Amino acid sequence: MTIASGDLLARMLGTRDEILTLIEDRLGLKVVARGTDMHIPDCDTGLAEDLASVLEQFADMTVRGACPSGVEIRCALDMVAEGRRPNLLSLLERVVCVTNRGQPVRPFTERQREYVEAIEDNDVVFAIGPAGTGKTYLAVAMAVAAFKASKITRIVLVRPVVEAGERLGYLPGDLMEKVEPYIRPLYDAFYDLLPSERFNRYIEKGIIEIAPLAYMRGRSLNSSFIILDEAQNTTREQMKMFLTRLGLGSKAVITGDITQVDLPGNKESGLRSVRDILKGVEGVAFCDLSNYDVVRHDMVQRIVRAYEEYEKNGENSKALVS
Repeated sequence: MTIASGDLLARMLGTRDEILTLIEDRLGLKVVARGTDMHIPDCDTGLAEDLASVLEQFADMTVRGACPSGVEIRCALDMVAEGRRPNLLSLLERVVCVTNRGQPVRPFTERQREYVEAIEDNDVVFAIGPAGTGKTYLAVAMAVAAFKASKITRIVLVRPVVEAGERLGYLPGDLMEKVEPYIRPLYDAFYDLLPSERFNRYIEKGIIEIAPLAYMRGRSLNSSFIILDEAQNTTREQMKMFLTRLGLGSKAVITGDITQVDLPGNKESGLRSVRDILKGVEGVAFCDLSNYDVVRHDMVQRIVRAYEEYEKNGENSKALVS
């Protein structure tokens, strides 16, 4: 393929030809760039066409002044490795909101875009996937966008108070101070999207409310955007209780990772069973994210993949023994 100019090619490839390094790392392909030409020798035709499509989109993004970031490049190449041809320009145009630093918040992958669209089109959305796939961050971004557009009047953050494999013992302070450590990941997202003074003011006025899951019983939440985070740590009974809190003009987004259940004993996770229970119910959507959607440090994706491979091999070993 030929790029319009050498300057454009240099800007597109990034510092130290970052894109070429990532292509070799993710796809095992050597791309040769000379002058304004890019050549992919010794490559399957289908894979070469998919990669050429992605490179052309990278060039278009660069022309528009939106040079692709390392995360965007990595996610796009992972989709090519899956045999999928991403539409990066549609992702570029799909801005959810803007951060405090003026950076647009948008999906990086096709599955994340489907997740955002599911929240727009449904009253109840389940996002299930490993750490780092943007489940919570995108839910908070959609909540902030809905509030700014006056579609809802408050945002309710809910989390089960379950410790991740360790006992913290008695926590001092009032209810808010006791619950805050469990809600901190949601705080982090809000601090990125709202000035801290405004966030604190919204908390004081009850526009943003923090609620332990156990305190949700008996409530009816109208005109609200409700986020239940770490939902893998709910029981089946708690999940039913939470879902029946939905009032008029409200949306609920439930996020969780079914590979990281911290429930004590042999209690069944409500997130595991809810898909079968609500299958076919109108207004309910399930979005499955995978390690290909991880948008944190590249190391997180490697760790998720390593654990998945280890657990898969463990299950295969058990099957052979039995």
